[in-house]
Amino acid sequence: MKYDIRNLSFDKVTVSPSILAADFGTLDADCAKAAAAGADLLHLDVMDGHFVPNLTMGPPLLSSLRKASNLCFDTHLMVTDPLFYTPVFAKAGADHITFHVESDNDPAEVIAAIKAAGCTVGMSVKPKTPASALAPYIKDLDLILVMSVEPGFGGQSFMADMMPKVAEFRQMIRESGKKIHLEIDGGIDRKTVYEAVRAGANMMVAGTSVFRAADGMEAAIKALHDATSELAL
Repeated sequence: MKYDIRNLSFDKVTVSPSILAADFGTLDADCAKAAAAGADLLHLDVMDGHFVPNLTMGPPLLSSLRKASNLCFDTHLMVTDPLFYTPVFAKAGADHITFHVESDNDPAEVIAAIKAAGCTVGMSVKPKTPASALAPYIKDLDLILVMSVEPGFGGQSFMADMMPKVAEFRQMIRESGKKIHLEIDGGIDRKTVYEAVRAGANMMVAGTSVFRAADGMEAAIKALHDATSELAL
């Protein structure tokens, strides 16, 4: 049974720790610690070495982790051919799949494939892609992901100049009349979260600032949740 990302609250900041920053030697334990620390879902960055200059995890890792975690798997396909990979990762245990509008496939076909696989649908844009690129598809989406770094590697610095794009997406969501999560990924920590939230994001992807927090994951996740007070929906 798939977990439905639409059941997560739209009225509070939710936290999706990126396992890219976890210790892959103890990945199941790290994910269990994140869940115990208050994570709302887990973010899995899938990179093919072509769409972005890095290789990360494949379906076997996802399948193994699925046996060890009951959190929603927020799966981000940073791949050239999401149409091919969608059923593969859905079968491996993905609950939600986000793909990039800049990929080689027809977005409408990928959206249909994700839904056919029983997953909720998200679309993402790289920093140089305008919000308007998603306008034709917004009625079919459950989540929009704004990259506040160039995708490919974790630990990069937050790009504050992406906040007008976040605000534009929040306005598009309001005008659509649909409940759509607005997620942001890249350089999110207990300081930058407030900029993201004030711009209109309600879901935070955080890797380094959670898994490598000096005062522990629980404190890090709580600090992100605390930004709910600034939520601008």
